[in-house]
Amino acid sequence: MRAVQITQFGGPEVLHLVDVDPPQVPQDAVLVDVTSAGVNFADTHQIDDSYLRPQSLPFVPGSEVVGRVRGGALDGRRVVGLTLSGGGYAAQALVHPATVFPLPDDVPDAVALALVLQGTTAWHLLRTCGRLALGESVVVHSAAGGVGSLAVQLAKRWGAGRVIATASTPAKRELALSLGADVAVDVAATTDAGQVREVLREANGGADVDVVLEMTGGHVADGSLAALAPWGRLVVYGMASRRPATPVAPADLMASGRSVIGFWLVNALRLPAGLGQAMEELLSLVRTGGLRPVLGGSYPLAEAARAHQDLLSRTTTGKLVLTVG
Repeated sequence: MRAVQITQFGGPEVLHLVDVDPPQVPQDAVLVDVTSAGVNFADTHQIDDSYLRPQSLPFVPGSEVVGRVRGGALDGRRVVGLTLSGGGYAAQALVHPATVFPLPDDVPDAVALALVLQGTTAWHLLRTCGRLALGESVVVHSAAGGVGSLAVQLAKRWGAGRVIATASTPAKRELALSLGADVAVDVAATTDAGQVREVLREANGGADVDVVLEMTGGHVADGSLAALAPWGRLVVYGMASRRPATPVAPADLMASGRSVIGFWLVNALRLPAGLGQAMEELLSLVRTGGLRPVLGGSYPLAEAARAHQDLLSRTTTGKLVLTVG
């Protein structure tokens, strides 16, 4: 079958379309004939081996797919799901049974892919980790991206008092405002944590902020923590800059009442409801017009490297998709 495989770690140039054997199906997996696969920033970490979980060569990237189930109780059903351990950039993929969600015909592939990983991430960042309360201020970094564009809408819908979006270009900031952000600012031009703190406080009318969704790392993470009000929550779910934040002293957290909370979607599968509650609400919102996933572009499977390059160059917005079937 066709698949995009890497045999050495590196940048987009290591992604190659090849023929590989179809996957062998264990009892704890669902086999899907893939029509579309999602592209995520985490995929770029996997191929250069800077991801949370070390990778073994060779491997096929890709964590989310839409397609039709082959075999079993759901045979022939159109579904969206998360893969067992990569493998989504392929004609067939193994999907974790706890993350298989039947799809209504009126939900396009790209929309479903925007929800199953990035949408459920945004949902858990705000509800499970950030514990957003009515009237609180929320900073959403990279607000024009897949997670950020959905988090802006959900935060506004769930009663945030002020949604502060950050994005690196005027067009991206305009997009964030069109999605419901109250203000959109640029932290990409900052050079230290103090500047980040001042930009965020100014955007919040001179006051410290309550919740920050952070996936940049480095001085942006440091400044975001410094901008938190007492009892504020910094929810960390990525490190796009590849630069770690300054280690946090427990005494500083005690003195300020601030919290630093890490999030990795894999751990959400251990919750009683898993991803089910989030997907049910997200699909309902999409179908009733209450949530608008931003679709950032579709690429043939053979052009996975171009999709990664565009993502790394920060020229994209919203959800990127590889067409497979």
